[in-house]
Amino acid sequence: MNTHEPTSAPSISGENGDKLPDTGTLKPTLIGLDHDQLGAALASIDVKDKQLRMRINQLWNGLYARGLTKFDDLHTISKDLRRKLAEHYTIERPQIVTEQLSNDGTRKWLLRFKSDIPGKPGPEAEMVYIPEETRGTLCISSQVGCTLNCRFCHTGTMPLVRNLTAQEIVGQVMLARDRLGDWPLLEADDKSGLPDSRRMITRLVLMGMGEPLYNFDHVKKAASILSDDAGINLSHRRITLSTAGVVPQMQRAGAEIGCMLAVSLHATNDKLRDELVPINRKYPLQELMQACRDYPGLSNARRITFEYVMLDGINDSIEDAKTLVQLLKGIPAKINLIPFNPWPGSPYQCSDWAQIERFADLINEAGYASPIRRPRGRDIMAACGQLKSASERVSNRERKALLEE
Repeated sequence: MNTHEPTSAPSISGENGDKLPDTGTLKPTLIGLDHDQLGAALASIDVKDKQLRMRINQLWNGLYARGLTKFDDLHTISKDLRRKLAEHYTIERPQIVTEQLSNDGTRKWLLRFKSDIPGKPGPEAEMVYIPEETRGTLCISSQVGCTLNCRFCHTGTMPLVRNLTAQEIVGQVMLARDRLGDWPLLEADDKSGLPDSRRMITRLVLMGMGEPLYNFDHVKKAASILSDDAGINLSHRRITLSTAGVVPQMQRAGAEIGCMLAVSLHATNDKLRDELVPINRKYPLQELMQACRDYPGLSNARRITFEYVMLDGINDSIEDAKTLVQLLKGIPAKINLIPFNPWPGSPYQCSDWAQIERFADLINEAGYASPIRRPRGRDIMAACGQLKSASERVSNRERKALLEE
């Protein structure tokens, strides 16, 4: 029985990711499949056409509205169909390698996904839950590693291992809801999911490891599943996608995904942004700002959030604040000021708090909301810009050799 209270989390579960066995089955998962794919999965185990729509809806409700983890709990279908589903498919979540609880209530999970190479552990990525008084934010990853090499970001120090699939993106959310008790009671008559007032996870941000717009198709599919009102039912306005500025995909994200947009800005001139956010060399500020102005659905009710990490003596002067105001002129926007969160080997220091407040005051006076993001989870390396895993990329040649062994 779920209790809607957070389950107690160990400080560390599993001493070393490489020593944990990959216990996942080789069966394909139903998690992350859309309606058509669930229909194909059911048809493959001889569910007749005239029953498909009903069975799809029953599966959808069990997986995404009620969060069932065992086919045996899906009492709306026959025992024979439950047995067939269990023989051919799984509804496993990603494997938890470590789970840590910060003294401020932030939780961080290191997750292992399935390996496609026999004998090798699957790739790993991190996910963070940030509880607040009136809401809870889940920060998920879209890639293992990253190609962008942003200088202030810990993830940028590791190479891209691979994109996460829609199944793996959706699986992160489902696992977090498992751990937080964020599903309706299995015994409840109401099978439509939890009302907003009882949700632990009220907001989803793709601000973990990776650049979501470099994994567009899987992110789009995952967002569609997560926002479906017959399932998890997180509206598009409660899903925020953060990009470092992949300009060609921004218009498409607004039109096809329809989520809220956050832009990882961090500098007000091309010279500095070329250094801090190297993708700026490909898509400089003028192009990025125009893409923001053209973002579909942009309005005062659907503002773009600009993320700006505060680096001591680098980008935190009053002149920088004035330039930032001019840069964003005409764009409905909010500016999140992020005190730099240090990590081992990082080349920067956080700006003095008084300077951050002066910076924020000037932006606020210009008419832009400019909250200072309170660092959360620093003690477990769960704060913004601190996520990283030990996964390494396997080359195609190495992959082929391992598969032939």
